Amino acid sequence: MKDQDGLETVVTIVANDSSWNQVSKNILHLYKGAKVKYQDFELSADYIRLDRNTNELFASGVLDHNGKYIGRPVVLFPNDTPKSVDSLLYDYKKKEGNTYGIMTEVDGGFIQAKILRKNLYDEMSLYHGMYSTCNLPFPHTHFGLQISKGVVTKNQIIAGPSYLVVENIPLKFIAIPFGFFPKTNKRSSGFLFPSFGEDASRGFALRDIGWYLAFNDYWDSELRGSFYSKGSWETNIRTNYLVNYKYSGGFNIRYASTKVGIEGTPNYGANKDFNVTWNHTQRQEANPGTSFSASVNFGTGSYFQNTGFNQTNSIQDVVRNNMSSSIAYGRVFADGKVNFTSSLSHRQDISTGQVDLELPSFSLNVSTFNPFDSKNRVGEQKWYQRITVGYSLQGRNSISAGDSVLFTKEALSKFTNGFQHNIPISLNLNAFKYFQFNTSVNYTERWYLQSIRKGLTNEVGGFVEVKDTVQGFRRAYDYSLSTGLSTKIYGSYPKMGKIEAIRHIVTPSINLNYRPDFSDPRYGFYKDYINKDGISQKYSVFEGGIYGGPSAGKSMGIGFSVDNNIEAKVRTKNDTTGKGFKKIPLIQGLTFSGNYNFMADSLKLSTISFSGRTSLFNQKINLNFNGTFDPYVVNSEGVRIDKFAIKEGSLARLTNFGLSFDYSLNPNANKSRNNNIDSLRNQMPNMTQEQAQALARISTDPNAFVDFNIPWNLNGSFSMNYSKRWDSNVKQMKNDITATVNINGDVNLTPKWKVQFNSGYDLKQQALSLTRFSIYRDLHCWDMSVGWVPFGQYKSYNITIRAKSSILQDLKLTKRESHYVY
Repeated sequence: MKDQDGLETVVTIVANDSSWNQVSKNILHLYKGAKVKYQDFELSADYIRLDRNTNELFASGVLDHNGKYIGRPVVLFPNDTPKSVDSLLYDYKKKEGNTYGIMTEVDGGFIQAKILRKNLYDEMSLYHGMYSTCNLPFPHTHFGLQISKGVVTKNQIIAGPSYLVVENIPLKFIAIPFGFFPKTNKRSSGFLFPSFGEDASRGFALRDIGWYLAFNDYWDSELRGSFYSKGSWETNIRTNYLVNYKYSGGFNIRYASTKVGIEGTPNYGANKDFNVTWNHTQRQEANPGTSFSASVNFGTGSYFQNTGFNQTNSIQDVVRNNMSSSIAYGRVFADGKVNFTSSLSHRQDISTGQVDLELPSFSLNVSTFNPFDSKNRVGEQKWYQRITVGYSLQGRNSISAGDSVLFTKEALSKFTNGFQHNIPISLNLNAFKYFQFNTSVNYTERWYLQSIRKGLTNEVGGFVEVKDTVQGFRRAYDYSLSTGLSTKIYGSYPKMGKIEAIRHIVTPSINLNYRPDFSDPRYGFYKDYINKDGISQKYSVFEGGIYGGPSAGKSMGIGFSVDNNIEAKVRTKNDTTGKGFKKIPLIQGLTFSGNYNFMADSLKLSTISFSGRTSLFNQKINLNFNGTFDPYVVNSEGVRIDKFAIKEGSLARLTNFGLSFDYSLNPNANKSRNNNIDSLRNQMPNMTQEQAQALARISTDPNAFVDFNIPWNLNGSFSMNYSKRWDSNVKQMKNDITATVNINGDVNLTPKWKVQFNSGYDLKQQALSLTRFSIYRDLHCWDMSVGWVPFGQYKSYNITIRAKSSILQDLKLTKRESHYVY
């Protein structure tokens, strides 16, 4: 047939079952799997009627033998995506028509209408439509906006009288006479729906109500607030920014006023707390050889404890006892051989209020090189060409003070600073065929702008020790030498039952080390003074220096260590060939180490440290242990004396021992989660920044999302520590034992209901740790979650209902917390 320009245009017509051509009426009927294609327009359905007189196409489904409506039309309009409809009437010459029972997706939402008409200008007019977040047919929709009449264009939606529908109940008293909604290809500002709950100390809560601000394609913000019936309130501003291929980051500023005490009593008041976080990441390709990053977290130490589970805090936030920050800059020079890094950092102990600042610290490192090697060398290196030399320089300017006095003039005058140079020289050779010989010399030099002097001053109450700071440049240096041998010894044990063989690898090493006595007066690093008891004492003028000072006392000793690895070779149960074996690690990294100092006056042998790990139950449990043996005994005052414990009938005293392990009863849970993430990455190679951020959160926090595909999961961990200490009250050694058990997991009560829990038990205190239950309900296009802390300081509950995000729908995972916005 001819198109509008008079040119011949091909019309493709296909029917899988049959076709009926009414020649007298010039009408063609197509049945079962029928398809019609005309220019950019395509239509497929189980019934299509083509009227050549009126240039109209009619398409619909058919009823099968069960009375079910099947074979609905699927239509593809020019410059549009395929859509499934109940029926269609279309003028292919005018490119206009009516569509009945259509549903289409618009920017993450779904529009369905009884009748929809599309014209030549890609504009749609709808009659009796509904906008919702649900992709299921009406009337399953739980929540939506009923639109009597409307027009949908490329950049806007214009609606006539509209009202809200909840669970198929029309709320016509919540109606608008007309609406104008712009459609843009960028994020837009809007209302952030709150969650509701109750807190044991603050009362009923309206949490995280706010407003989302989309400034442009590079940054956005959200303002949120929480209010409690007993007068407490919180507010925060979260901002994210992104410049493609250059950098990305965000910051969050939070402030809280928490009422404490009983109104009308003297202890009634409000705690004012704040917390600031900032993260920044620079893309490597933006500036090769240079890096800049920031991870900042500071504020009042009581912020997380006072605000509890405020939807922004996690369990880790509430129980944390420190905060830290770091802003780092790095640059690589000389083809990667020289690396410079600098940083500003802060560490804050919440329990004590102690704050440590590094303003700034830097490091310059030079890769090791062979100074005596030749660039044009032919053949193997001679022994002296194997000598390697390195160099590093560090600098620090730091202060440590309480958070209440940190920025006072007196505290700021207590900054300590210094520089440290380190030059390691080493040589490694093969000796006597089976041994590895190594020798090294390490030289360290420190530069300070101040040193100390100690003395006595005569006060009214007697002599008092004083310490004065003397300004001026001072250098301190020390060096040490070490030479050692190491080898590997392989052994095996004969066959025992199902165990085909046991292999034992022993790696012994021994080294001779020497360091002179830098407290000798010829170095000038130590001085003498008479203390208040009239006794002469020696002290380092670099005491309290940021890099310390050379240590006193000559040292010449032998260091030793023995590392053991034992594994078994076991025949597999289902093997019939006689060649199927698997290796089972029995003991991994069982190491004993110590040192013997020939120059010490007493207690020449150091404590013997040991550590190791092993796997149990087919490597499902990883068990780690460590401890220390003391070869000497203690006297009646709890002081170690120069007498070996073996003389009293024991090889050594066990002074401390630690043991820990964790186990998952359903390892398929982590496997399924990782497969989900890998599958999504493969399906979405060009994902948006928001999708990439969502995946990053899942990867770093496995407890942040709920997987309804895993029916149950149970994880447990155990840690124990044993130590010996001297009890001066009873004049004897006491055993201190701490042990904790932690457990977390989830279970699907039904395919749409899931319960999660986190808890633990302190065996020494005989008390439960922070316990929390979470209940999740999959409402198809909506999520409902209930968080409950049944007892303790943070006793509370919280209820959240929200629409699903498209990124989480694709991943088939439901979000635990609601403080992220996608």
